[in-house]
Amino acid sequence: MESLFRILIADDHPIVREGLRNIIETESCFEVIGEAGNAADGFLLAGSTKPDIMIIDITLPDKDGIKLTRKKRHKFPEIKVMIVSMHTKTDYIVEAFKSGALSYIVKDSATENLISGLQSVSKGMHYIDNTIAKDVIFGLQVADDKNKKKKEKGYECLTGREQQVFRLMVEGVLVKEIAEKLFISPKTVENHRGNIMKKLNIHSTVELIRYAVDVGLIELNPVAN
Repeated sequence: MESLFRILIADDHPIVREGLRNIIETESCFEVIGEAGNAADGFLLAGSTKPDIMIIDITLPDKDGIKLTRKKRHKFPEIKVMIVSMHTKTDYIVEAFKSGALSYIVKDSATENLISGLQSVSKGMHYIDNTIAKDVIFGLQVADDKNKKKKEKGYECLTGREQQVFRLMVEGVLVKEIAEKLFISPKTVENHRGNIMKKLNIHSTVELIRYAVDVGLIELNPVAN
């Protein structure tokens, strides 16, 4: 027998809730067991009805859907979340997934993508609306590029000697050996290390290595089995 997944909808527009319900009820494996017009009611209903899936809009009158998703994750982690929203900005979408949502659907394409999204969510899988997937991937790539350039500028702010010490440190060379290579005292090496950490806002050797990887100074090669 096919499993039945119980769904709770949290959206402040009755017409939208009705439209979502009509789409959902075309599939026998899904059942809408409740509706809420705001975050507070949605949270209370989640506790009393214990749905399998919550469909949440980002724009709710009392609290945005991302905050509701985050709150739900801590209180009812077993309830899976799908965001259905009019917002298409990458920032909203990334934050939705960070908050614990498994799926993000744009309202304009709900007719085509809602059921596919629910099927993925019911299996614990992520799903993103195909109308925004390319934009999200492009946005994340741009953000990564900007972050890398920012880190590169930080590295360029180091003095020539600090850059030498930095490279040797991330290669695993010991302080005493660095001092011998550069014909300086171990104390001077430690001073350079402190200045490097301060300038780059780094607080540990692990962070230092990650930084070096991000700006392309070193590569982390997987160990062969």
